[in-house]
Amino acid sequence: MKKTVGLISILLLFFSCEKDDFCTQNPVTPNLILRFYDSTNRNTIKKVDNLYVWAEGKDSLFVNASLDSLYIPLNTAALETVYYFSKDNTINQFTISYSTANEYVSRSCGYKVIFNEVSFTSNNSWINDFEPNTPITIENQNKAHVQIFH
Repeated sequence: MKKTVGLISILLLFFSCEKDDFCTQNPVTPNLILRFYDSTNRNTIKKVDNLYVWAEGKDSLFVNASLDSLYIPLNTAALETVYYFSKDNTINQFTISYSTANEYVSRSCGYKVIFNEVSFTSNNSWINDFEPNTPITIENQNKAHVQIFH
């Protein structure tokens, strides 16, 4: 009798789980994707050598890296995130301003943050230009959100 009750209990626990009990979307809140391009030939991807990246008041995310693109998180508890990009000891401040909205994903994943009215400013020290110049919405990370020309 005890074995039957134990077996039934285990089966009930096993079959009570639904697909929604496991979050398969990782990460849920999108990162900002930056892609670097040559400023003279704007269609050519160009790596940045000796790149250091850090957020204001935080440790470095990338140290002495050679990259053609970056995935960086935005602060979901603020309306602005400031990053510093250093190339060959020249520092460029890159400010991202936005509003946020929570979007329900599922019971297991909870909510993800959508970044609306995202705009960018730069002091353009070694970065010559960037696009887009108009506000955008960031709700996924399927492609680059910002093209940086250097």
